[in-house]
Amino acid sequence: MQIARRTSDIRPFHVMEILARAQALEREGRDVVHMEVGEPDFPTPPWVVEAALAAIQGGGVKYTPAAGLPELREAIAAYYGQRYGVRVEPRRVFVTPGASGGFLLALGLSVEPGAGVALADPGYPCYANFVRLFDGVPHLVPVDAADRFHLSWERVSHYWGGGMRGVVVASPANPTGTLIEPGVLRELIGFVQERGGFVVSDEIYHGLEYGAASPTALEFSDEVCVVNSFSKYFGMTGWRVGWVVVPEGLVAAAERLAQNIFISTAMPSQVAALAAFAEENIRELERRRGLFRERRDFLWAGLQELGFGIPARPEGAFYIYADCGPFSRDSQDFARSLLEETGVALTPGLDFGKHRPEGFVRLCYTAPLARLAEGLARIGGFVRGGPGG
Repeated sequence: MQIARRTSDIRPFHVMEILARAQALEREGRDVVHMEVGEPDFPTPPWVVEAALAAIQGGGVKYTPAAGLPELREAIAAYYGQRYGVRVEPRRVFVTPGASGGFLLALGLSVEPGAGVALADPGYPCYANFVRLFDGVPHLVPVDAADRFHLSWERVSHYWGGGMRGVVVASPANPTGTLIEPGVLRELIGFVQERGGFVVSDEIYHGLEYGAASPTALEFSDEVCVVNSFSKYFGMTGWRVGWVVVPEGLVAAAERLAQNIFISTAMPSQVAALAAFAEENIRELERRRGLFRERRDFLWAGLQELGFGIPARPEGAFYIYADCGPFSRDSQDFARSLLEETGVALTPGLDFGKHRPEGFVRLCYTAPLARLAEGLARIGGFVRGGPGG
């Protein structure tokens, strides 16, 4: 059987290899400190679970409109007014099976075969694979601490032309946890749109900031696609509910595409997501955000004390992108050896692009402080040549 050529360029996550080995070690009785997978460790809040159970018990397990439950679309639109002061018409909001479904819609609406799409390197690896699925051409644009690891119009301008059609921007960013400055985002959107290009803004870590809040790209233009999710701030990873806000002119096409790609997002998950906007739930999420901030501060300080370089202070999400150059020239070998010798799992930079991946590792602070402290102690023993714990 012949396989489509586009799949040959799609690589698995290296972090999944780390995770699989970590789980194998646990089955052997080893204690593993998990810092590799970007998933909140807190349970789904009870109000959300109760709403989903009530929906299921009441028979709420049917198809919904492809764009999502009307009341959920209205709640998401209202959220933009409350959080950002931006007016969004509910018809522009499409509820999707996770943020991944949102990217399928946004890029399916935007990417023509052969179209170039600029992506920050390092960055989330799935962006390039989504572009390839629509026969586009991902262009990895090297970014570093001077850019706070974000695209800017100056960076993108060096790559524009020759079929370049758009950009994907993410803030807070994975793997670095850094935020794009509002002025940089505004200028980047203006640069791309002046050239007839498209902008997709990944905002799935909005709400998980530990200083200034992130602006939404919708503050600067209605002609962008914005992807968000209930997975990160709302802590609902396994419920698989995301959304995308599309420009008014793309609403009809987005409806057709959604009908054909996934028909609809699971109804119980949508009901659960609606409950996530309840006032008591937001209070609980803000409490959790405070705990994430404590963890960020603890791990950030501890890694620097051990000698890791952190070229840009992480201001959001739950990641630290650390320079392991003082200890190894191969981050993948470093991650594998660390796991085998100490039982600490983290992600090598190879997962996030081609710009100096051998020099960096990503650590997630999605574990309690006590476990982070244990992880730091083991890493310390490893890099100092002492016992790994």
